[in-house]
Amino acid sequence: MLGLMQDWPLTVDRMIDHAATVHGAREVVTRRLDGSLHRTTYRDIRDRAQRLSAALQGLGIGVGDRVSTLAWNSERHVECWFGTMGIGAVLHTLNPRLHPAQLAWIARDAGSRVLVLDTTFVPLVEAIREHLPFEHYVIIADAADMPAKSLGALCYEDWLAAASGPVRWGGFDERSACGLCYTSGTTGDPKGVLYSHRSNVLHGMIGMSGGGIGVSAQDTVLPVVPMFHANAWGLVFSCPAAGAKLVMPGARLDGASVYELLDRERVTLTAAVPTVWLALLQYLRQEQLKLPWLRRVVIGGAALPETILRGFEDEFGVEVIHAWGMTETSPIGTVCTLPAALAEADHERQIAYRLKQGRPPFGVELKLVDEAGAELPWDGETQGRLLVRGAAVASGYLNGAGGQILDADGFFDSGDVATIDPHGTMQITDRAKDVIKSGGEWISSIELENLALLHPGVANAAAIGVPDPKWDERPVLVIEPRPGATVTADELRALLDGRVARWWMPDDYLFVETIPLGATGKVNKLLLREQIRARYTPAAAAE
Repeated sequence: MLGLMQDWPLTVDRMIDHAATVHGAREVVTRRLDGSLHRTTYRDIRDRAQRLSAALQGLGIGVGDRVSTLAWNSERHVECWFGTMGIGAVLHTLNPRLHPAQLAWIARDAGSRVLVLDTTFVPLVEAIREHLPFEHYVIIADAADMPAKSLGALCYEDWLAAASGPVRWGGFDERSACGLCYTSGTTGDPKGVLYSHRSNVLHGMIGMSGGGIGVSAQDTVLPVVPMFHANAWGLVFSCPAAGAKLVMPGARLDGASVYELLDRERVTLTAAVPTVWLALLQYLRQEQLKLPWLRRVVIGGAALPETILRGFEDEFGVEVIHAWGMTETSPIGTVCTLPAALAEADHERQIAYRLKQGRPPFGVELKLVDEAGAELPWDGETQGRLLVRGAAVASGYLNGAGGQILDADGFFDSGDVATIDPHGTMQITDRAKDVIKSGGEWISSIELENLALLHPGVANAAAIGVPDPKWDERPVLVIEPRPGATVTADELRALLDGRVARWWMPDDYLFVETIPLGATGKVNKLLLREQIRARYTPAAAAE
C-alpha cells in the first residue's frame, strides 16, 4: 500500500521560488569587481534567472545540455545557476585556479556548449580558446564594461534584456542531472561529479538542519568558499531556501576585504578553507579589530589547525564549526558541533573535540574498513579507510571515468584514513595517499602539521614521507615561516617532544619560502613530494 501524499518533485528551482515568494525582499549583496557593493533581492534574482532561462533557450540550450561558468561569487553567478538548472540544463562550474590545459580538458570532457565568464578571466579563455568546445560565450558585464577583446561574446546584461518573457521551470524528473563539478585530479585526470536536482535539494536541507550547518532565516551568510569549489558547500541552495541574507565577496578574499564585509553587513555565519582564516586572523590582530556580529565560522577543505580554533573562540568569541566532505559528497559529510554529553565539559576537552571532523548528519552514513575491506570497530582508536554513502553521495563519475566506485553495499571510498568513536564522531588521521608508513605502522601527517602550526612563527606546514632503507618511509616536516619570523629545527623538535610518539618525530626539517597550494587552497603534496623526495634518493645521498 502506498501513502496518499502529494508528489512534490525535489527540484532546485523550487528553492529560489520559495525564496522569492516567502523571503522576496531579503537582500543579496555582492562586491563587484570594481570594489563597489551591489544590492538586490531574492525576488529580483528569481525574475532575472527566469529571463536567463529564456536567453539560454534562445541559444538552443535545453534539458541535459551543459552550461559552464568561470566566475566569482556574485548575484549574477547565482542567476546563472538557477536559470540554467530551472530548465533542466546542467550548470558546470570551472575552477579558474586550475592549469589552463586542465581547464580546457575539463570543458571538453563535460561537453559544455556555453561559457558564462567574469571579465577577469577573458585573457585566460582567449589564450586557450582553440582548445575549448564552447559554441557561445557570455561575459558577465553591462555594455560599458565589456572588454575590447571579447571572444565574439554576448554582453550579459544586453543578453538578458533581449530575452523573451519568463519561462516555465521544472517539469522534469527530480533525479535529472542538475550540476557538474570536477575533482581536483591530483592523482590523474579530473573526474566529473554529476549532481541531481534531488541530491542538491536534500543536501541543501542538510545544510539547514541542526546536525548540518544550521542556516536559518535569522542568518546573514558570507560564503567565502567559491561557488566553483564543491557547490560553495551547498550555501547557494541553503540560503535562499532558509531565507538567509546572502553576502557575496566577489574576487577580493584578502583579510581586509573579508573583514569589511563581515562588519558592514553584520555577517553571522561564514565559511571557507583554513588558509583564508589564517589571513583574516592575522589582519584582525594587526589592526586590533573585533568581530561583534559574527557567531559561527565553518571551516573545511583541510584539517582545522588548533591555532585557528583557539584564535576565533578564545580571542574573538566566535564558534568554529569543523566540517568534512568532498566533491563526491556534495560536499557535507560530517559536521563537528558539540554533543549534549560535552555541553558542560571543561574548555580544553571541548577544544580537543572540536578538532575532530564530527558526526554525519541525517542523510549520510559512514563505514570504516581495513585494507581487505573488513569492517572495523567504532572505538575511537582503530584506524581504517573511511567509506560513505547517502542521499547526496556520488554513485559514479561522468562518462564512466573510474569505473565502479562503490563497494557491494553501495559505499564510496573517500580516500581518507580515519577513526570513529562510539558516539559516531569521526576524525581524519590522514589521506590514504598522504599517510606515512614507517616500519609497517602509520604516522599521521595531519597531526604533525597541526602541531607545527602551534609555533607562532609557522605560516604553513606539510609532513611527507621520504624513502628510508630500513623503515620504508620516514617523516620530513616542511615549514613555511611567517614573513619576518625565525623558526629553527630545535624549536620544532621541542614543540613536538612529548606530544607524539618518539618514532613519529620527523627525521628532518626543511624550511621553504612558500609551500605550494593546489587549485582549492590545499597543500599540493603531489608537487611537494616530487620536489622534496628527490633530495632523499640514494643518488642524492651519495652526492
